[in-house]
Amino acid sequence: MQTFFATCPRGLESVLEAELAALGAQDVTRLDSGVRFSGDTRLCYAANLESRVASRVLWQVTHVPYRAEREIYDAVSALPWNQWFTVDHRIRVDVSAVRATVKSLDFVTLRIKDAVCDVFRNACGRRPDVDTRAPDARIHAFLSSTHCTVYLDTSGEPLFKRGYRKITGEAPLRENLAAGILKLAGWTPDIPLLDPMCGSGTFLAEAALIALDRAPGLERSFGFEKLSNFDTPAWNTLKDAAKARVRIPDRLEIYGSDRYGEALKLARANLAALGVEELVELKQADALEMPPPAPSGMLVTNPPYGVRQQDLQSLAELYPRLGDALKNKYAGWTAYIFTADLRLAKLIGLSPSRRTPLFNGALECRLFELRIISGSNRRKSPEDQK
Repeated sequence: MQTFFATCPRGLESVLEAELAALGAQDVTRLDSGVRFSGDTRLCYAANLESRVASRVLWQVTHVPYRAEREIYDAVSALPWNQWFTVDHRIRVDVSAVRATVKSLDFVTLRIKDAVCDVFRNACGRRPDVDTRAPDARIHAFLSSTHCTVYLDTSGEPLFKRGYRKITGEAPLRENLAAGILKLAGWTPDIPLLDPMCGSGTFLAEAALIALDRAPGLERSFGFEKLSNFDTPAWNTLKDAAKARVRIPDRLEIYGSDRYGEALKLARANLAALGVEELVELKQADALEMPPPAPSGMLVTNPPYGVRQQDLQSLAELYPRLGDALKNKYAGWTAYIFTADLRLAKLIGLSPSRRTPLFNGALECRLFELRIISGSNRRKSPEDQK
């Protein structure tokens, strides 16, 4: 039984915890920005293949107390790196810390790299090359005030890189964050889904993957495939089972629109890469004017937000109009609006029934839930604006 740590966008830890438990993970513990769990190699493969919200799955190879950089070097150099990958693998080392007692993380990074390389030099007379852009083996270390934990990355490229996004727009929403928002919203394929400001179509694509029961990692490779202990038969069995359960429905009640034709071209290209362009309905339309595609359903969107003063002013004018459009046209729907512009709750003119803090990278955001009931959820007091 091995120990792993799966990272995720901050705010989605509970969703990731449920995913891993459903896959059979043991000793599941929710932490900040991720979940620690125990399992075997097959579970590690399954977590990479199946998790919709994880960013990486890290295999813990040591967890030791330390007081000085030398003790970190000694702990890392005692590990059998040459048994996990070969000297021809290019490596990368990343170090993060919270309240660490070391003077320089850069120096710790260098010492860990030296420790790994010294193991190879002692074992086979050569050191592996370092490649920070496209490494074969990624090593992560985390320092607390008392302990150093070292991980070997089993994912390789981040797991939000599903392999279907061929073209992106400006600042696209990451795939695992979009999937996590859909899960937080409680969306299921029997509920009509609309993104009226769909951009490159990330919500639509992730919803289609969920509706088809298609594992998000089916079209990509992983870091564990380069490790010496890679179990090819076990991996092939997992992939074959995932492929066999994919559903191909005649249609999906997933709808997307955008006022800009160029954005819809991006969405169509990404949906086509998934092979679901015929299952998702796209149209060019203004979110403020279009009628709902069904009598009831779920609206999930990430409206634009800006940092320039003119952008902020135009958004301040957009939000009340968006609130009016929702109230007048979308009674019976539930809207989930994800934004980094925290003014939305005050300006939209509707009372959020739930506000979930989430992070898009380092950017603090909110997921606002708005239950649209005709004539009944206008804000009733200034207290609701806080």
